[in-house]
Amino acid sequence: MTDVTGAPVDVLHTLFHSDQGGHEQVVLCQDRASGLKAVIAIHSTALGPALGGTRFYPYASEEEAVADALNLSRGMSYKNAMAGLDHGGGKAVIIGDPEQIKSEELLLAYGRFVASLGGRYVTACDVGTYVADMDVVARECRWTTGRSPENGGAGDSSVLTAFGVFQGMRASAQHLWGDPTLRGRKVGVAGVGKVGHHLVEHLLSDGAEVVITDVREESVRRITDQHPAVAVAADTAALIRTEGLDIYAPCALGGALNDDTVPVLTAKVVCGAANNQLAHPGVEKDLADRSILYAPDYVVNAGGVIQVADELNGFDFDRCKAKASKIFDTTLAIFARAKDDGIPPAAAADRIAEQRMAEARRS
Repeated sequence: MTDVTGAPVDVLHTLFHSDQGGHEQVVLCQDRASGLKAVIAIHSTALGPALGGTRFYPYASEEEAVADALNLSRGMSYKNAMAGLDHGGGKAVIIGDPEQIKSEELLLAYGRFVASLGGRYVTACDVGTYVADMDVVARECRWTTGRSPENGGAGDSSVLTAFGVFQGMRASAQHLWGDPTLRGRKVGVAGVGKVGHHLVEHLLSDGAEVVITDVREESVRRITDQHPAVAVAADTAALIRTEGLDIYAPCALGGALNDDTVPVLTAKVVCGAANNQLAHPGVEKDLADRSILYAPDYVVNAGGVIQVADELNGFDFDRCKAKASKIFDTTLAIFARAKDDGIPPAAAADRIAEQRMAEARRS
């Protein structure tokens, strides 16, 4: 069913009436000459200009793309708030297979749409987009981060994203086992692409036993060629059932924690880089009921956005790494708040983030 504009009613209901909505602005972008179809969603500018990456993905439908943009942008508001950044939340999605339709003309057209927002939205890399892509977008849009160092940027943000997730794991280990090391712990990483392979390096350096899986054979092989001791699971379904697994790290697309996966998880901790890991409200309680400690995704994966935010003011890697290291303390504070309030960690993180945004609106 559609309304008088032709937009799906369920999308408009999400935007204007549901708890998952409340967005300030959603822009539908089309450039027929290049084949661009994109959605830019600005959830909040309470703390400052909305900041979030551009996802390039072959969505099954335009409705699915809009829904993803709404969810991701809302998550960025919470992520940026918990990271202590003076930025609100935004996200963009480009509809289509980047292997098939990505072109210079398409990226330039996308850059013009972002620029038309006058700085309300600052973009960066995400799934399907890379530093080289942001260099192209930046030719049309000054509000572009994640660029190459040669073009005044910070380069690959996955380095600090992985570092932040590792800090979240250390905090989880401290909270659960009384020691922040992963030495001797078995960690399963689902998705060893841009972020996951950096995370594996941190884990191995800390003495963890690592099991990996990825839909791309070349990504798995890149790790096993360097580290033959790393075990490989056939798929995510096999990984989450691995006997003796201490920590599960979802590092691919969202929705990894759902009604099918949570009941069979063998891990005692979930801490990964993927966005929107909880498939629907209530999953965080299901995890708590099984005594599985969940490190909220938007808290532990904030290293990348810390990096790209810093780029706007002249990038300094050491300064960014120092900020990302605070994810350890933030994660511990969330676990403590969850215990004090008798709620799951995801709910505790939401309360802290919402409090910061509310205070910014009042000031």
